[in-house]
Amino acid sequence: MVSTNDQANAAAAGMVVGGRSGFPAPPKFATKEEEREYLKFRLAQAFRIFGNLGYNEGVAGHITVRDPIKPDCFWVNPFGLHFSLIQPQDLLLVDHSGKVLDESGPRRILNTAAYMIHSAIHVARPDVLCAAHTHSIHGKAFSTLGIHLDMLAQDTCAFYDDHVLYTQFKGVVLDAEEGQHIAKALGNKKAAILQNHGLLVATNSIEATLFFFIALEKACQVQLLADAAASGRGTTTVKIGPDEALNTRKSNGSMLAGWFQAQPEFQILEAKEGKTFDLTKAL
Repeated sequence: MVSTNDQANAAAAGMVVGGRSGFPAPPKFATKEEEREYLKFRLAQAFRIFGNLGYNEGVAGHITVRDPIKPDCFWVNPFGLHFSLIQPQDLLLVDHSGKVLDESGPRRILNTAAYMIHSAIHVARPDVLCAAHTHSIHGKAFSTLGIHLDMLAQDTCAFYDDHVLYTQFKGVVLDAEEGQHIAKALGNKKAAILQNHGLLVATNSIEATLFFFIALEKACQVQLLADAAASGRGTTTVKIGPDEALNTRKSNGSMLAGWFQAQPEFQILEAKEGKTFDLTKAL
């Protein structure tokens, strides 16, 4: 769903919202069952995109999406299946107490860390439809510095005053209290750098979560490269000012901007796989 704030930000960026002038908008559905089918299809696609980008690390990493029929439950990947292999029928439906429900696929092993982190976020943030956490290389490297992102480039400004640093690393997240601490630290922001751990993104759509996770990983990579280059030259990087960073975030950091910027990733996947979701039933 496109919020009023997203519409205002899109208008400020020169976008036309809601399908007017050919600008696309997130689909709407006649029934919650159709919406569930679409979200499962899209979530499985998001996993395969992550897999193609090399965001997997053994069995670690997870993306969740809130179920439209049972909003106190979420869909998540089964423990131990490679991201690039995940299909809608493989997904698990899990309630906020960690119970795997009957609608789930045949692989019924749940990643405890996925449950502990994501259940806390979905409970604390009713606005969050989808959350993603993986141990991507540059995010993991950047997380060891114990710092926030510097506003070094236009794309990084999407996270200006919209990401947090979580510093309480205690190993693999295996208890509810740690998940609650992460959710509390995230607050109302869309992204977190988990110190000595990796990246976390939570937004109101699968597409925005996917795009902003990719963008956050790239922002970490850019800063690592820029800091190293500046150090080698005996200089420091040039930072973008607060006013400019905020104005830029209004254009490229809104939920609608994230949803729209993710579209090419799904287009590429669908062109390669030859599989698309039939949206003719959408309103």
